[in-house]
Amino acid sequence: MLKRWKSVCALLFSLFLLLFSVAPVVQAHPSVAMKQSSSSPVATGNAGMVVTAHPLASKVGADVLARGGNAVDAAVAIQFALNVTEPMMSGIGGGGFMMVYDAKTKKVSIIDSRERAPASAHPRMFLDENGKEIPFEIRSTRGYAVGVPGTLKGLQTALNKWGTRPMAQLIEPAIRLAEKGVPVNWVLARDIHEFQDRLSPEAKKVFVPGGNPLKEGDLLVQKDLAKTFRLIQSKGVDAFYKGPIGQALVKAVNEKGGNMQLADLKRYQVTEDAPIWGEYEGYRVATMPPPSSGGVTMLQILKLLDKVDAKEKGVRSADKYHLFTEAMHLAYADRGAYLGDPEFVDMPLKGLLDPRYIEERAALIDPDKANPNVKPGDPWKYEGRTPAKKGVPQDHRPGQTTHFTVADRWGNLVSYTTTIEQEFGTGIMVPGYGFLLNNELTDFDAIPGGPNEVQPNKRPRSSMTPTIVFKDGKPVMTVGSPGGSTIIASVFQVMFNKLSYGMSLKDAIEEPRIFSSSYPNIRWEQGVPDEVRAALAERGHSWESSPTEIGNVNALWIDHKTGNYLGAGDSSRESTAIGLNRR
Repeated sequence: MLKRWKSVCALLFSLFLLLFSVAPVVQAHPSVAMKQSSSSPVATGNAGMVVTAHPLASKVGADVLARGGNAVDAAVAIQFALNVTEPMMSGIGGGGFMMVYDAKTKKVSIIDSRERAPASAHPRMFLDENGKEIPFEIRSTRGYAVGVPGTLKGLQTALNKWGTRPMAQLIEPAIRLAEKGVPVNWVLARDIHEFQDRLSPEAKKVFVPGGNPLKEGDLLVQKDLAKTFRLIQSKGVDAFYKGPIGQALVKAVNEKGGNMQLADLKRYQVTEDAPIWGEYEGYRVATMPPPSSGGVTMLQILKLLDKVDAKEKGVRSADKYHLFTEAMHLAYADRGAYLGDPEFVDMPLKGLLDPRYIEERAALIDPDKANPNVKPGDPWKYEGRTPAKKGVPQDHRPGQTTHFTVADRWGNLVSYTTTIEQEFGTGIMVPGYGFLLNNELTDFDAIPGGPNEVQPNKRPRSSMTPTIVFKDGKPVMTVGSPGGSTIIASVFQVMFNKLSYGMSLKDAIEEPRIFSSSYPNIRWEQGVPDEVRAALAERGHSWESSPTEIGNVNALWIDHKTGNYLGAGDSSRESTAIGLNRR
């Protein structure tokens, strides 16, 4: 109760600060007067919706919409604001996947700004001189873990294609927040306390000044980040990829044991991709293609659950959680064996979702006991092609990131997951420029030989799963989550809860989730009944000793009968939905 009260106070203070510190950056649309709903985890609106993990970021996005910007304009402003308010989760030192629904063309597109390996990267870079895997705690904080960042170029590409406002305007609210400071919320305070040891000396000056970690309610001022944003504002993204920011980034990486050159930044390119489409419960699902494993793995799990009639089981029954776990094991085994960067790897994407293959894999699920020996299947035979070499599934530490969603008055939608990988990434802050660098290359397999081995200019396999769901040709839902490899589990469970169980959007998000990528361990959230855990233990599963939060799902639902958007955020962070309404 105390934490909730403190969070409410911090939210009110945050919104007060934003109201008096962030000036409007675009002119109001001349034909539509707008008003914003109050900020809370759930909101409705008939002319726009923003749901992010931080109230100030949501307010920035809502302001852009209220003054005539579209969903992509708002998404760009939100990403910059989140770099200030959630610096441990995402920012210009990272990358991500922006899924956009263009209401005019009725087309779904993805701007892929996933980080790439520098030219110096090689398959054995995470092995020591004896061929042993370098411990994650070491390799995740070194310069050689930093991928070439793509966020800025992704934002500019999206603006060039769909935007109506220049980046110089949309970055302004974030500049003011960084200069004036933002109150530290409980999420950032917790992460500073927990991860302060991984921070570079430059980062500690910002987050642990004088050796004292910032606490909830303290003011976080980021002058160097504001300076960097002003440089981008005046010089554009070339200041990052070809100019002084990039030069400082390269120097920071190499001083921490990396081998990156400015040429790596200059050659970086985003891609514009088409989504993977699937069918579930009479809905069409547009979701992430590789290099993210998220979309195909999420669809595979849902199809497996449909085949074994999981929706007939009780919401918190042992049978349901058992089927969830077994379906995850099968899909994650295939994920590790076959999925990687499509620029480097041939993948059996059609075979993995072929109804015959789903039936074959579902037959391996015993309703009464855990399968201790799950192996990848052979989806290639359903494509009539010769299989490529299989990878060996390897463990990857769940990371963190952030997901947000935006809808505008014209029906355009953005579902965007963006990251620097682990909390605070590598912990390396670029001296004098105030932003943190990702450790995204740890998403590659440390042991070479599979589809996700390290290669120059390659993108590491991701789990990010921004998704848009359609019914009768119209979009009805956006969904996504942070959480590294747990992202897939969070997204499929929220979709299952909403589309199969018929829960409200907020209830679908808050229903306790589980995660298990391989036998026997299950991660779980508070609320999974004790008797259910005991029953699954009898079936051969093993539960982690205590519950933990899994993901932070932010989503929206569109009611086409009323014309309303419903936004809902996850209580695992200070998620805030703001709806916009015509006056």
